[in-house]
Amino acid sequence: MATFLVTGANRGIGLEFCRQLQARHDQVIAVCRQASPELEAIGVEIQSGIELSSEASISALVQNLQSRSLDGVILNAGILQSMDLETLDSEGIKRQFEVNALAPLLLAQSLVELMPRGAKLALITSRMGSIDDNTSGGSYGYRMSKVALNMAGRSLSIDLKPRGIAIAILHPGLVSTRMINFNPKGISPEKAVIGLLARIDELELEASGTFWHSSGQQLPW
Repeated sequence: MATFLVTGANRGIGLEFCRQLQARHDQVIAVCRQASPELEAIGVEIQSGIELSSEASISALVQNLQSRSLDGVILNAGILQSMDLETLDSEGIKRQFEVNALAPLLLAQSLVELMPRGAKLALITSRMGSIDDNTSGGSYGYRMSKVALNMAGRSLSIDLKPRGIAIAILHPGLVSTRMINFNPKGISPEKAVIGLLARIDELELEASGTFWHSSGQQLPW
């Protein structure tokens, strides 16, 4: 039985991670700002009231974990604010950087001491953070924050390799969640997480820091 910590666990992809990990008998620590009835119904351990953009809140979370060993950390929490060139919102861009890029990096830094050799750290990012794949423009804050997260993941893969910790940088696909107003063109969270867990499970240290679609396709930077 492995122990996984999942952020953004109260809904969407994070909630589905908790469901599938629990179903395969892994121990789950679900981290969120506010628990949902759906999360509470799963029966996993919940660490609620955690604001990951707050360093004090991150410190409180680590203290709550009481030096437990984490075999897997899935940093899934994120926000999306749509904007194009005509509707740029500097505060919105800053907030997306704070939540989507800086918060996962700070949390990763804080959790490293709880991760033994062989542990895996997964960053749930987006192919919208691929510079080469950008053919439609727009989405400035979200795209820029995900590029930053991808770069953080790449650096973490180098810095943590001597500790034997592998980094997965993962795009879930277009997933029908509240973040994208349940776009009917999206796949289900269940299908996305099946693929994401497969990528995490198969990750070896030699492939740490590479960028993958949940389907198994390696993505360009």
